[in-house]
Amino acid sequence: MGNGIAQMAALAGYTVVMCDITSDMLEVGMGEIERSLGKLLAKERITPSQREAALENLATTTALPDAADADLVVEAVPEKLDLKKRVFAELDALCGGDAILATNTSAISISSIASAAGKPERVVGTHFFGPVPLVGLCEIIGGLLTSKDTFDMADAPVPAFELLDIAKYNRLTVQTSRGCPHHCEFCASSVVLTGRYKQKPIAKVLNEMERIQAIWARPFIEFADDNTFVDHAYWRELLPALRGKDLRWFAETDLSVADDARLLDLMRETGCAQVLVGLESPAETGLAGLELRNDWKLRRFPHYRDAIRTIQSHGITVNGCFVLGLDGHTSDVFDQVIAFVRETGLYEVQITVQTPFPGTPLYERLEREGRLLEAANWKTCTLFDVNFRPRPMTVDQLRQGFRRLAVELYNEEFTNWRRANFRKFRREAHA
Repeated sequence: MGNGIAQMAALAGYTVVMCDITSDMLEVGMGEIERSLGKLLAKERITPSQREAALENLATTTALPDAADADLVVEAVPEKLDLKKRVFAELDALCGGDAILATNTSAISISSIASAAGKPERVVGTHFFGPVPLVGLCEIIGGLLTSKDTFDMADAPVPAFELLDIAKYNRLTVQTSRGCPHHCEFCASSVVLTGRYKQKPIAKVLNEMERIQAIWARPFIEFADDNTFVDHAYWRELLPALRGKDLRWFAETDLSVADDARLLDLMRETGCAQVLVGLESPAETGLAGLELRNDWKLRRFPHYRDAIRTIQSHGITVNGCFVLGLDGHTSDVFDQVIAFVRETGLYEVQITVQTPFPGTPLYERLEREGRLLEAANWKTCTLFDVNFRPRPMTVDQLRQGFRRLAVELYNEEFTNWRRANFRKFRREAHA
């Protein structure tokens, strides 16, 4: 990943110094960059002069103090919190006060890493989409103490969509916000990615959409937000500008969108195909205490069925997400999911295993209770591996029940039933 980041920065015209612990590792990294640039040249994605300029912009060092004059330092060391904190403590002492320190972590809390710096307000996360030289997209994420001067969505650069080979994509992402007002115990988004809810100015969002349509006339857009429709007024202002653009799009939301008939109309009129909703449980069991601020999920549960029907009656399919293995879930929960899907007519279903991501309240609680199977084994953070002792189920019951449910949910017969049932529901709703 570090090699790709260095390559893209050098291609963009910046002076780049790559730092690693040995000269041999740097030699390997430079070799990979040269091969990558050669491939881009062969595909006519860059010119010979661009290749030469990029190589001239690159230098290497094994001495971290050589970063002292940098305006931006991007850390891409292995995913070990102690190692990252040591690097940031040293960088904070070395770099000038105006330098921005960025971590490329994908699983560790940015705020935890920033705590090692004397000025945590200048620390941000940079989530580069890989392979970096081909994708060319970077998500910039603030920590709890990141200052507005360091990271403001109003200053977010427009992604270089023109670098993409659009034939290889079935959707492109646009980010309108970061964070979520809810604080679910298992969710890493507001803990790892940002400490407060932020929105991108509407004009910048529309500009990104125009840039996409310059390379893809009828695109499929995924609004890559943690909870897209937090601010209904924002979307009632943005969506009318998308009328007649020949778009199709997808977003993640909570069920409050079902309470706003005008917003649902606008969503459908502008091409919303599906919303993904975190239902978490097919029964009240497991929901108590899940949302830590005011038990929002539990309080909304009585309205789940009506909300799903309301959204789907507008021709927008709902992808209902369930987290299996919540405290209180018994082995009956797998059959309860099937029954819920049949009763509500959910068009799409997503199931995951409760996963204790690092930095989340869930991880901290399970660690206190001695229920983690392998502490700090981030390889199990797949949403499908069990790395804790559920209650009252056993580990084997959760694993086997999850596999059985997946087979039943996604077999051809049940999938076809869900599709046909949605079409039937739509006909009846408009009869």
